[in-house]
Amino acid sequence: MSTPKFESNRAPEPVGLYPHARKVGELLFLSGVGPRERGTKKIPGVELDEVGNIVSYDIEKQCHSVFNNVRMILEDSGSGWDKIVDVTVFLTNMKDDFKTYNRVYAEYFKDNLPCRTTVEINCLPTPIAIELKVIATI
Repeated sequence: MSTPKFESNRAPEPVGLYPHARKVGELLFLSGVGPRERGTKKIPGVELDEVGNIVSYDIEKQCHSVFNNVRMILEDSGSGWDKIVDVTVFLTNMKDDFKTYNRVYAEYFKDNLPCRTTVEINCLPTPIAIELKVIATI
């Protein structure tokens, strides 16, 4: 079965061989979305040392960036923020970042309350502190 794949020209390029999103029936499944900026390796709020290790990061800036990236992918795939039904959030530092992430999340999702799961993981494929996996209707 072939299902439509979507690529956003505004969101950051995938770091592997996968589409930004894929439609199955009336559902849109987004691949993991991080806070990087398109066309660059720049990550808002992240300071790296000369070998690419994280020196410091600002989880609030990363949250805003990742939510904006999700919004662009949704819109470019024919969906929208209000059509999100499920969010899985991966944080690399639950203890220090959850409170800030939860506050910023509430700003973006005050009118739409999708199901949500938040998990802490050891690391992500790039030097980021947050990644979202989203399912929306289309």
